[in-house]
Amino acid sequence: MFVFAYGSLIWRPGFAHLGAHPALLRGYHRRFCLWSRLYRGTPERPGLVLGLDRGGSCHGVALEVAASEREAVLEYLDARENPNGENVYHRRELPVTLRGGRMVRAVTYVADRRHPAYARPCQQTAAAVIAQGHGQAGANRDYLLNTLAQLNAHGLRDASLERIAALLPRE
Repeated sequence: MFVFAYGSLIWRPGFAHLGAHPALLRGYHRRFCLWSRLYRGTPERPGLVLGLDRGGSCHGVALEVAASEREAVLEYLDARENPNGENVYHRRELPVTLRGGRMVRAVTYVADRRHPAYARPCQQTAAAVIAQGHGQAGANRDYLLNTLAQLNAHGLRDASLERIAALLPRE
């Protein structure tokens, strides 16, 4: 089994995996499109987290999981991505292309555009929210910067995330 990681799963998967392969998912793009009132913000000061939104493409990392671990990993991911049964993401199995051209199907989580947590802030608004966001999983700023650093470590870039990071106030 493969899991397509596009955000914190790249740098904090939380499960054992056999390998991490740069990969391309077509038909979806990475976007700060979900309000976070738990992990990266609070109900009073929400943060933003990444989701896969319709259109475009997304470079990420396909995490290879042993067949014997499939059910345990899916259970873990469902609980992590949709805490308290919130269902802000839909689990999907989609085709991704690994570096080198091999196509595999990978489990990933797509943002639910109908959920009240769905948002489409402009980059300036996203940067302002991310700059102040802090929740149970830490600072929203760290989430963005860690995602960029890990993408770079895999030889991948995301110009949209880089523009948001450039808009963050200096600490």
